[in-house]
Amino acid sequence: MRPLLFLLLAVSVFAADDPKLRIYELGKLGADKLSDLPARYAEAMAKGYTAEMPNPVFRLSDLVFLPEGRRERLDLYVSHGRDFKVRRPGVLFIHGGGFTKGDKAEYRSASVSADLARAGYVVVSCDYVLGAKDQPGVWPRNIADCRDAVRWMRANADALGLDPGRIAVAGGSAGGYLALMVGLSDDKTGPGGYSQAKHSAKVSAVIDMYGVVNFSKHGKGQVPGASAAEQAAYLPANQCDLQDPPVLILHGTADTTVDIAQSDELAQALRAAKVSHEYVIVDGAPHTFDLHPKGRGWQRTGLIAGAEVSSSSAKPDLTEVTLDFLARTIGK
Repeated sequence: MRPLLFLLLAVSVFAADDPKLRIYELGKLGADKLSDLPARYAEAMAKGYTAEMPNPVFRLSDLVFLPEGRRERLDLYVSHGRDFKVRRPGVLFIHGGGFTKGDKAEYRSASVSADLARAGYVVVSCDYVLGAKDQPGVWPRNIADCRDAVRWMRANADALGLDPGRIAVAGGSAGGYLALMVGLSDDKTGPGGYSQAKHSAKVSAVIDMYGVVNFSKHGKGQVPGASAAEQAAYLPANQCDLQDPPVLILHGTADTTVDIAQSDELAQALRAAKVSHEYVIVDGAPHTFDLHPKGRGWQRTGLIAGAEVSSSSAKPDLTEVTLDFLARTIGK
């Protein structure tokens, strides 16, 4: 029996690994090829493992996407009843943790990834190199790692049933910053860019969840090894121009980790550059929320194709407004 098939069959033994998030673990791919995924997934579906959990998603963990010797991995989320012959839009999610800690399978990453996969998107959650700014080999390698995750998605689009022309990037806190850098700075010449890459790391939409926008205001200081002129390239607000993809900003008024003024600053920069964006402020929401934050409702402002937008909700849940944004930008 091949390794992945054994792991799929083992699902019936430990059943649902995360009932709250409705995630079934498919294990690790091991030595099998990613092109085997559709067949293995079909075998899993045939076993009826989903009977006790409504509308679940499947997670294939620890796929290699970086060069040999790197320990960082990514997870793939697959919806129930997935038809790999149909090309679907994709989303890369990037975890937070202050750039020094965190993991692709943290609760927030898993929750958002599962929600988006359940909505029909091909979702990948990635690790990246961790460490302080003064630690050699960290900056801008962390940005490059996230770009490489996008490139991995495009390189494996056939096996994933992914439309390579419709990819968004999302992230929370430090991951929000990295998502902004992937989306707003040039994938060839910007920090962590690679001019000789076979596949593009450009994305069609960005979701920034309470991301760090200005290091000096957040007490993180400057990026070591970068000249004074280069420092500006590491601030997302300085990267805003008309070539940027649409941006969705999500932030809570009770965030004591990343001041909401940072998202105010980003929204102002996007508006000044006439970039399509939506800024959703969740009343009473703290830091590190998923698409189901605590709070007292939200208010949305912004620009869509140059037109002012404004709406609100008496409920704090962000699922609908997030899925609406993705449907407008990369389809569904």
